[in-house]
Amino acid sequence: MARFQMRIDRVWAPAVLVGGATRSNSYVDVTPEAVTFHFGYIFNHTQGRDEIRDVRARSWPWWMGIGWRSNLRGLLGLVGSYRNVVEVSFERRSLAWGVLPMDRIAISVEDPEGLIKALKPPASAKAKKPPAKRSARRSTRNNGTATKRRTKRKAE
Repeated sequence: MARFQMRIDRVWAPAVLVGGATRSNSYVDVTPEAVTFHFGYIFNHTQGRDEIRDVRARSWPWWMGIGWRSNLRGLLGLVGSYRNVVEVSFERRSLAWGVLPMDRIAISVEDPEGLIKALKPPASAKAKKPPAKRSARRSTRNNGTATKRRTKRKAE
């Protein structure tokens, strides 16, 4: 198990302390099966590793604020600093606190590169995913019948 500490800048520590967020209880735990996001007394969420779609570094604009944030369209922010923010996207939308839609979590961490590396699936796991189904209409393996039909329609 790997633990990644949340980054909480000193200037914002009093603001997030209102929700009980301190350095000791604000972290991301990564295990082979699941990821747990913990930010103070207010937020504790566990998500299966197989539900993670993407992980990437991102910026966090000042106007989105510090603390527990939501844009009400799927993004949940657990932010104690405007720097070192990582966004984790999930395959399926769930509800944070039972009411806020969440399909992405943005978190400020001390070691963003380490968290990204820990959450990225290995290349072998990507290869195991089945290929996306292609529409028969867009298929290029139709022996030219679709092209013949289009040509016939134009001629009429």
